[in-house]
Amino acid sequence: MRGLMQDWPLLCHRLIDHAAIYHSGREIVSRSVEGPIHRTNYARLRERALACAKRLDAGGIRAGDRVATLAWNTWRHMEVWYGLLGIGALYHTVNPRLFEEQIAWIVNDAEDRIVMADLTFVPLLEKLRDRLRSVERFVVLTDAAHMPETALDAVPYEEWLAEADSDFAWRALEENAAAGLCYTSGTTGHPKGVVYSHRSNVLHALTCNAPDMLGVKSGDRVMPVVPMFHANAWSLAFTGPMSGAAMVMPGPKMDGASLYELLDAERVTFTAAVPTVWLMLLRHLEETGRGLPHLRRVVIGGSACPRSMTERFQERYGVEVVHAWGMTEMSPLGTLCSLLPEHEGLSAEERLDIQVKQGRPPFGVEMKITDDEGRPLPWDGRTFGRLKVRGPAVARAYFKAEDEQILDPEGFFDTGDVAHVDANGFMQITDRAKDVIKSGGEWISTIELENLAVGHPDVAEAAVIGVPHPKWDERPLLVVVARKEAQPTRDSLLDFIRPQVAGWWVPDDVVFVEEIPHTATGKIQKSALRAAFRDYRLPTA
Repeated sequence: MRGLMQDWPLLCHRLIDHAAIYHSGREIVSRSVEGPIHRTNYARLRERALACAKRLDAGGIRAGDRVATLAWNTWRHMEVWYGLLGIGALYHTVNPRLFEEQIAWIVNDAEDRIVMADLTFVPLLEKLRDRLRSVERFVVLTDAAHMPETALDAVPYEEWLAEADSDFAWRALEENAAAGLCYTSGTTGHPKGVVYSHRSNVLHALTCNAPDMLGVKSGDRVMPVVPMFHANAWSLAFTGPMSGAAMVMPGPKMDGASLYELLDAERVTFTAAVPTVWLMLLRHLEETGRGLPHLRRVVIGGSACPRSMTERFQERYGVEVVHAWGMTEMSPLGTLCSLLPEHEGLSAEERLDIQVKQGRPPFGVEMKITDDEGRPLPWDGRTFGRLKVRGPAVARAYFKAEDEQILDPEGFFDTGDVAHVDANGFMQITDRAKDVIKSGGEWISTIELENLAVGHPDVAEAAVIGVPHPKWDERPLLVVVARKEAQPTRDSLLDFIRPQVAGWWVPDDVVFVEEIPHTATGKIQKSALRAAFRDYRLPTA
């Protein structure tokens, strides 16, 4: 016997329909690439998304076609997304921080027919134009007054959009139809394409917006600092319209002063980004003596959030920190660290012990840890192994590689992370499998050492890598960027770390550098550090 409920496909453009009907006047504020602050609302954004869909359809874009966006978080980028979704085409968010060769490769691999780009990226596209084999047209997300002279066969978005009106009906689609394409950062080999469906995006947004997860409400003013080209802006481009929250889009300016300006002037209550962004904001706050009177919650993910960062946000500025973890293949959020009733009565230090963990999964994400042979490991908060996940918003294959097996026999995806899980289901990443240090047969977590080092008042950023050792195979080397005008020493840092870890975890040496390399998604690029220090001789060797 089957249920007698209506067949109502889970389609992404229904999110903007909902927002336009029930939250029509809610603001969408953007710092435009041209400079001025732009204001619109959900009703107007839906009208323009419909016009965008009609214009795309008139231009021959069909269901299943890919259209690249090379753009910051603005109202125009959202319009393009929903316009594409409404005709069954795929938004393909291209990360502009990738190497030029990688950008050309993924646009060709995706077979994008159009590239829709912000002004910032016109020079980049001019250099790449002759290498982009499938691209038929470039649309620059600006108006005629700001359109630059360019060798591209390009048109300004506003003129292109004006060729259509909003008298258009979204195409009838099946909920498992492809919706978006996002490539992994590709630190080794070519990036891999992850194809989201309408169903997976909507389920992921519902899952992540539960009260114990993102918990965005209609009264919130949400600023997604994490870019839309980082796996759906961690779902905020969907959860915002779903809940009817006002959106504050930061555009191209990600420095501390610019972010503070929007946080304060636009009364932002909820925001999300990687730790490197918040380091810049916290530095600006300390230099200016300003506060965050409107901000209530900040989600920090992409890489491990240092304990000291959580402390500064919560104790100095009264902002709740929600530690998160996920990956492109997971749409992307997999866990968020919201406390349970079992944690009531804990001291501030004990609460921080929990908050440094990446947290627990919402309904819709299953998780396990195994040894290298695939055998399950206990959830005791100590035993760590390979972290594997499955769920309706987790990839089962990569684009153009559907026959390649990426799941284990039970349908779990190996994340490549090493983690442990406690009895309450709170997961903590101890390393990437390729980054963990194996010293004398024992594992050392580089992430934990990095977080401890960043807690030193003279340290701006830190990274830990394994360096070859004749006796122990590998030993940890601490690489440090000092805070401005500070002069930490090797001994002062090691003395700071020593009481907090087992003696054999203490790094064998410290190196001071001007800058630590990062990947295109803002994570520390351990492969580049290992290459730079491959011939480094430890004093203990």
